[in-house]
This record gives sequence, C-alpha cells and structure tokens, in this order.
Amino acid sequence: MTIHSEHPFDTPEGDRDQVRRLRGRIGGTVSLWTSGEGVDRAGLTVSSYLVAPGEPGRVVGLVHPDADLLDQLVETGTAVIALLGARDQRLADAFAGTMPAPGGPFRLTEWVQTTWGPRAVAATTWMGVRLDPGSRHDVGWSVLVEAEIEHVEVGVDEAPLVHRRGRYQRPSS
Repeated sequence: MTIHSEHPFDTPEGDRDQVRRLRGRIGGTVSLWTSGEGVDRAGLTVSSYLVAPGEPGRVVGLVHPDADLLDQLVETGTAVIALLGARDQRLADAFAGTMPAPGGPFRLTEWVQTTWGPRAVAATTWMGVRLDPGSRHDVGWSVLVEAEIEHVEVGVDEAPLVHRRGRYQRPSS
C-alpha cells in the first residue's frame, strides 16, 4: 500500500473548473439560512452571500437549486440568516449535507421560532429577511435570491466560521 499526499478522488489538475477554483480562493464567512416552522422547516449552510447596506438593507445569496431551503423560502417568503462561529462547524456540516445528523440537523441544537423562521438559540448575530419574489433567477449552478432585511441583531463578536478552498479555516490568534 502506498500513501499519497493528494486525495485519491480529486479531479485531475488539468480537468478542474478554473472559475470554481478562483471562487474557492475568495472564501467567506459561513451563514445558516433557515425558513419555515415545525416539521415544515428547512435550512442550508451558505457562504456565497453579501449584505448591501441601505434603506432598506438587502442580502443576496446563491442557493443550490435542489435545496429544500429554496422551496421553503419561496413558500414562506421569509428566512433567518445567522452568522456561524468557529464553534458551529458541526452544525454547518450537517446543514450542508456533508455530515450525518440522525433525526435531521434541527436536532443538533436548540431553536426559537421567530417571525422569519427558526433561529438557533446560540446564534446571537442574525437577520430576519423577506424574499423579493422577482429577484430569483439561475446564475451558474446556483439560484440567486435577494431579500430585504427587516430585522437585525448583532451579538457577541466571536471568531467566525470561515470556509475557503473547500475547508474551514482556523482562526488565527
């Protein structure tokens, strides 16, 4: 048996999508988008988003076209977008579908229902948003959605969960 330094299932260097590689080097803070109520709630880990200040403030995000969150967001018209901290890696992985979550990812932490959807109790920095229904359209392999920010709570300034080049970055001290 030979041990290699590269991942055995990686796409060969010459076949890799260059735009995706560039995007991976940009990186971003990880957020958790949740929508719905009770058994009809859905969530998704999102790091491709931006916040535009203004009156009103707006948020734009790229969501996977097959995500349950997208259907729930369209149905309810509202969502909670919470910023995740370095301590939330397990929660982020579960909502991204990269880690098993027996019983579903909503079982991993405590939740409170807000006007905009469920919010993890531990998430102290978050926004409640209302979807702009006319904004939804396909962009590359994603669906772009735009929402008006109706509520903001800025909590404790903690080390953010940052995703870059396909992995989480460790906060530097």
